[in-house]
Parts: sequence; structure tokens; C-alpha cells
Amino acid sequence: MQQNDKTVLFESAPIPSAVAKLSVPMIFSSLVMVLYNMADTYFVGMLGDPVENAAVSLAAPVLLAFNAVNNLFGVGTSSMMSRALGRKDYDTVSRSSAFGFYCSLICGLIFGALCALLHSPLLTLIGADTTTRAATEGYMFWTVYLGAAPAILNVVMAYLVRSEGSALHASIGTMSGCFLNIILDPVFILPWGLDMGAAGAGLATCLSNCVACLYFFVLLYIRRGNTFVCINPRKFCFRKKIIREICGVGIPASIQNLLNVTGMTILNNFTSAYGADAVAAMGIAYKIYMVPMQVSLGFSQGIMPLVSYNFASGNRKRMKSAILFALKIIVPVLLAVTVIYYVAAGGLITLFMSNTSVIAYGTRFLRGFCLGLAFLGVDFLSVGVFQALGFGKYALAFAVMRKIILEIPALFILNFLFPLYGLAYAQCTAEIVLSICAVFILRHIFRKYGDTATVKQG
Repeated sequence: MQQNDKTVLFESAPIPSAVAKLSVPMIFSSLVMVLYNMADTYFVGMLGDPVENAAVSLAAPVLLAFNAVNNLFGVGTSSMMSRALGRKDYDTVSRSSAFGFYCSLICGLIFGALCALLHSPLLTLIGADTTTRAATEGYMFWTVYLGAAPAILNVVMAYLVRSEGSALHASIGTMSGCFLNIILDPVFILPWGLDMGAAGAGLATCLSNCVACLYFFVLLYIRRGNTFVCINPRKFCFRKKIIREICGVGIPASIQNLLNVTGMTILNNFTSAYGADAVAAMGIAYKIYMVPMQVSLGFSQGIMPLVSYNFASGNRKRMKSAILFALKIIVPVLLAVTVIYYVAAGGLITLFMSNTSVIAYGTRFLRGFCLGLAFLGVDFLSVGVFQALGFGKYALAFAVMRKIILEIPALFILNFLFPLYGLAYAQCTAEIVLSICAVFILRHIFRKYGDTATVKQG
């Protein structure tokens, strides 16, 4: 492995340069992933059938549940790998990566099998009714029942590769599947192709994730002996320290995503009471909102290896500088996006569907979502820092606050006070409170760990 290059990146490269090299590929990858997620909505929307579009929206919570496994073994393992690299503990790096790889593979297979076996109650749970049930199951057959394992594995492998500073390769692997999905979608969905509707979007997604996995397998084969990322089954073990540290970061991150699924399920169930047009509009508005949201998430995850490495190596001044630089970049960008989204909401919804009712619903939904973007950026960056430092307790506290204490109660209250349209403001309400808390916790971290003293991680 070209360890000297990685050492320069983590230890001595200028902060703007280091942040750019780690975050820019991740941001592009996140943008492409959003485009690939939106491709399903866009091409299914070209059919002009709200039922088919609603199927994609209703399945979203189940696909989001993949992130629970992604974060458990992706975020948890990559955080530990980067911290072990900072300590020069290379055996722990390779054993951790093997543990994360095989656990994510096993969990992906189990996840898909359970969803297939329990498909009937699952469809009811996510809000599918007699009108949307068949289309929703057709989409989930490919994306979940058969596609869970490759979908989870390619994301986790990207995390593992990124943990040692190879952000570009991690992003190329992810984007290869995304671009293929965008190419295949119209072929499988539209009447001039295979005319499979929502099910065709699912098949394109499944094949694309398999290709992304193949890229990472080929990459690891080519770089064997020159990378700390290891998928050798002989390195797979259940060492107490590895399990404790991976789960200490990964479980709170996983719980956060499970709570996101719960929140989205509640949102879909409330929205479904107003018909397929409202569900389709909510799905479209949320997909558009996901563009800056994923940029913010990609940016915060991109700097995680830099923060982890310098925290573990004792260079806390560099760690603090990286975090503050990131905040100065992401907040103004998201404020600008908020203004654009609020003004152009109607036109953005029209890009996906020309249905008058869907446009009217979606415009108001998107304007509600976008008001919380800048606060969301602060929250995501803070949680990324907690995960990078191995402070799972802070990440868990934020997950519980975001959904259980703030957003889910807000969904009930705002829907009661302002039926349907109040739903779009629940997340904004939660993010404002969380961003205030994030500032105080980051100040506490800077003060407590601002020197080079060794601290107990937890």
C-alpha cells in the first residue's frame, strides 16, 4: 500500500486540500446516488400513472432500512479502521474490515429472506392498499427480496475502501452502479422497452447494485497486498474489542436509520389517507429534497477518516480545524439551496410529473422540507464527527432526539393542526432544535479534547 501518500493526506496536507480530496468524491457519489434514486421516480412518472409512482414511494422506507445495516457495519467498521490506522495498529484494521464485510453479507441475505417471507404484513405496514399493493410488491421483489444483499454490500465495501483514504475508488464503485441504473431504467420501465413499470425500476436497481459489488471485488483483487481492506475469511473473527468498538459506533448509527424508517412509514401512512396523488407528490418532493440532504451527508461522511485518524494519532488541533472548515463550507451552500428550492418548488415538481394535483401537493411539500436544510447540514456534520471519534453515545442521543422526541410527535401534532401540509414541516422543526444542541456538544468536544492527551473512547 502507498502508505506515505495516505500519511501525507491525513497528517500534513492543507486542510482545504485534505477535505476536498476526501469529500468531493463522496459528494459526487452521493449526488449520483440521488440521481439514481430519482431515476426510478422520473421514469416511472413518465408512465403518467400515480399508482406506479406511489409504489416507488411506498417502498422507500424498506429501502431506507438497508441503511441500518449499512451504518452498523459500514460506519462502525470504517470509523474503527481509520482510528486503528491513526494508532498504526494494522492487524486490527484488516480484521475489522473482514468482520464488517462478512457480517453485512450475512445480514443482507437474512434481510431479503425475511421481507420475502413476511411480504403480506410488510406491505400493509408501509401503507400499500388494494390499489397500490401489486405495483409495490413488484418493485420490492427485485429491490428487496432479491436485491437486499448486493445493495447493502456495495455500500459497506465503499465505506471500507474510503476508511484508508481511497475516497475516489469508493465513489467510482458506487457511481458505476448508479449510472448503470439510470441507463437501464427506461429500458425496463417504459412501453418502448420491456414495459415492466415499477417492477422494471426494481430490476434495474438490483442489477446495478450487483455491478457495483463486482467493481469492488475486482479492485480488491488488483490491489491485494497493497490495501488494508481485507475480505479473507481467515481474518474474520469475533474479537471482543473489534465487536465492541464497531458496535459502539455502528449500533447508534443503525438505530438512527431504523428510526428514519419509522418516521417515513408514519409519514407515508398519513399521506396515503389523501390518495395516490398525495403519496406520489410526497415521494417526488422528498426525492428532490434528498439532493442537498445527500450532499450534506456525503460531505460529513467524507471527512470522517480525516477526523478519526487525527483524533487517534493525537493531532487534535488538525481535527478541530477540519471540522470548523467543513461547517464554514456546508452551511452557506445549503442556505443558497433553500432559497432556490422555495422559489422554484413548482417547477421542480413539474419535471417529474405533469399531473396538476400532484404539482399542487408537491410544491407545498417541498417548500416545507427545504426550510430545514441548513440546520440539517449542521446536524449531519455533528453526527459524522461523533461517529468518527467513536462517541456512539452522542450519535445515539441525537437519533433518539431527532425521531422519538421531536420529529414523530411533530408529525402527529402538525398533521392534526394543519392536515396533510403540516407533515412537511415536522423534519424542519426537529432539525432546528438539534442544530442548537449540536453546537453546544461540538464546543464541549473541542474544549475537552482540544489538546493531545490520550482519552478513553466510547
